[in-house]
This record gives sequence, C-alpha cells and structure tokens, in this order.
Amino acid sequence: MRREFFGPGGDTLWNLERLKVETRQFTPVGLDIRDRAGIEELFKSHRFDLIVHCAAQPSHDKAKDIPLLDFEVNAVGTVNLLDATRRHCPEAVFVFLSTNKVYGDAPNEIPMKELETRWDYARAEDFDGVSENCRIDQTMHSLFGASKAAADLVAQEYGRYFGMKVGVFRGGCLTGPSHSGVELHGFLSYLVKVTLAAGKYSVFGYKGKQVRDNIHSHDVVRAIEEFAANPRCGEVYNLGGGRENSVSMLEAIAKIESLAGRKLNWQYLDEARKGDHICYISNLAKFKSHYPKWGITRSLNAILQEMVEVQSRITG
Repeated sequence: MRREFFGPGGDTLWNLERLKVETRQFTPVGLDIRDRAGIEELFKSHRFDLIVHCAAQPSHDKAKDIPLLDFEVNAVGTVNLLDATRRHCPEAVFVFLSTNKVYGDAPNEIPMKELETRWDYARAEDFDGVSENCRIDQTMHSLFGASKAAADLVAQEYGRYFGMKVGVFRGGCLTGPSHSGVELHGFLSYLVKVTLAAGKYSVFGYKGKQVRDNIHSHDVVRAIEEFAANPRCGEVYNLGGGRENSVSMLEAIAKIESLAGRKLNWQYLDEARKGDHICYISNLAKFKSHYPKWGITRSLNAILQEMVEVQSRITG
C-alpha cells in the first residue's frame, strides 16, 4: 500500500522484486493485514517461530487525510496478527515495530537550549535522550501516533496478559540505502534524493534545528535477532541511533551537500507539524542492558555516505 499512501516515489515493490532474485528460501505472500480471514488461513497453514511485524501506514502527516484507513492498518492489523499468533503459534517470538511518536509531544516538555545549528537538551540528566518512561497519554500524537500507540499497548498486553514473547520497538528514524523515502516519510532518504535530483525541499518549523537520531536497517535487524534469541514478554524498547547518530535538519542538509558536491534548493516554512518533536534522541540504555552484545555499528556519516552512493547510481 506504499504506492497508495505516497505515490510511485514511496513504492517498495522494486525491493520485493530484488529480494525474489537475490534470496533463497524466501516466499512472499501478497496479503493485507486487515484481512482477518486471510491472516487466519496463513497462520493455520504455516508454522512460524518468529513474526516481525513492520507493516504500517508510517506517515505522521498522511494520517490526517486517511484516519480510518490509518487506524485499520496500524491498530486493527496489529491485533489481527497478534491474535493469530496467540491461537496458532503461541510459543513464537513476536516483534512489533512501533514508533517514538507514541510519546506524542511529551518529549517537547524536556527543558531545551538553542544552539547554533540544533536544539538540544538543557539538563545533563537528559543527555542520552528520551527513555521508555516517557508518558504516552495526554499529549498530541498526530493520528498516526495515536493509532500506533493503540497497537503498541495491545502488543504489550498480549505479551503480559497471555505470557507471549512479544517485544515492542519504538523506532526513531529507521533508514538505509533501500529506503523509499518521500516528503511525508523517511526524511534522510528523501533529503538525499531531492539533493541529487536538484529538486526543492521544504523544512517545517523550529528554525530547521529539530533533531532526530538515525539508525541503519542493519542495526535494526541485529536488535531483532538479539531479542528473538532471548525474548521477554511484553517488553518495550526504544530503538534509534542514539546521541551519536543524532542530527538536525540544518546539519543533515550541510552533510549531504558536502557528500553530494552540490547545494540543496530548500525553503523554510515557519509552521511546525502538529505533535512533532523539537529534539528527539532515543535513550538506548535499557536495550543495551538487556542485550549487551548489541550496539550501533553504522555511524551517521557512514549511513549518509552509503545512501548518497546508492542514490547517485540510481539517478545516474
């Protein structure tokens, strides 16, 4: 449904075709997670040891235009998968890719200071970022954040109430060279694309100093592998690049311009997105304490370098 959500630029079917060619023992099934009967038949017909649920309407902004579809995909689709797992393979590990948007704009209440190129946390105790103790209610989430929060809570409940091996990963900016980024989702990928294609980019609010932490898809998969090897029931983890992989819009533009060898044509719009984070850095201490073999292996500069090189080959 990526094409339906974002148009041709956000379509990921090209990557599916690549995987069909380059992988072995890979069997794709074209199935909508809203299709409860279809999910039921899939789980009745196959034995699963690990379910990694990444399917979503993933855009903070798009949700306001399709609120019912957004909730059906993000919340109802998640319950369909969880309950099929409970009834047909309750011993399987279930990993749900949630989002830091479940915190809504509560992280904006952390005292901040304005620096030359970014906003940052003002207090030393907040240096490592937002922990899993941040509240998720009584904040403005965006409708996307609300639908994902519903899914996040029900995933926790299936883990705790039914004793299922459910892990919830509240992702920051998950990215990499195969990211089909568009304006409404995947800012680093889209920023690289627009810079190399000599397009025009819009920065929304906060003086362009809003901060995000970025994690390479390789490190996301490694985190899932670690959890799957030693799962817990209904546990919640923040998953992002952490302080070391954080970057503001202004800083990201400068880095990509340097790597691409060209200037980006961008405009500033002095209106932030509703419920958006001013500065969000994932505190990774909890996951690292539970899974000490895991750590960030791809630096922000390495991520950007790889994305620029791959996109340069695509655009010629």
